[in-house]
Amino acid sequence: MSEIARLFGARAGAYASFRPEYPSALFAWLAANSPSRQRALDIACGNGQASRPLSEHFDQVLASDASHEQLRMEDGWDGIERFAADAESLPLPSGSLDLIVVAQALHWFATPRFFAEVKRLLKPRGLFCAWCYSLLRIDEAFDPVIDQLYGDTLKGYWPKGRESVDAGYRDLSVPFSRLDLPPFAIEVEWSFEHFVGYLRTWSAVQRWEREHGKDPVIDYLPALRQAWGDVTAPQFIRWPLHFVAGYPTP
Repeated sequence: MSEIARLFGARAGAYASFRPEYPSALFAWLAANSPSRQRALDIACGNGQASRPLSEHFDQVLASDASHEQLRMEDGWDGIERFAADAESLPLPSGSLDLIVVAQALHWFATPRFFAEVKRLLKPRGLFCAWCYSLLRIDEAFDPVIDQLYGDTLKGYWPKGRESVDAGYRDLSVPFSRLDLPPFAIEVEWSFEHFVGYLRTWSAVQRWEREHGKDPVIDYLPALRQAWGDVTAPQFIRWPLHFVAGYPTP
């Protein structure tokens, strides 16, 4: 198992509880731009954040992940077929998929071998779509505190590949012409406690804690509370989404 799979598997429960959901309009767009709605695959599915909404649009949804711990989470998988597999070697027939998605994970395995596997699995004119989100934005008082945690305290603790998220996937080389998507974004209203739980799912927070023996978020709680304001009230939070999408097969 890779380090990435271990990091996310170690906190599979927290990941399921605290990661934000993707906008429903994105999945309607994916279904409308796929050659048919028979079969979709969610690679590096995690706790099924993309798998579940796909099942509202496709007859069959498959979900793969390298982390067995993520796949063992029991809630919300009705009608979705899960299996453990490496993203570069998937046990599925060639030309069998209308859609392949990768949500917040392509930067860990954006290799020529992976894209060759995508091309093998998709039907003619089958759609591939991967997306990522980087730092959340709240307001001018709050954002600098998050930037300091992200870019100063956790500098050097982000696994290799995270720089592609910061670049909005513009740095990734893909063997097909990219499609332009509408300006989708994640938008939520969260409590302060939920927000702090989300910070603790960051892979760099887990690596920092493992090395230093304590949670790095704790030192930021006073500044976060002050910037939040009334911690009994929710805050509106937004993450712009960035995409790599296209039709890899001729």
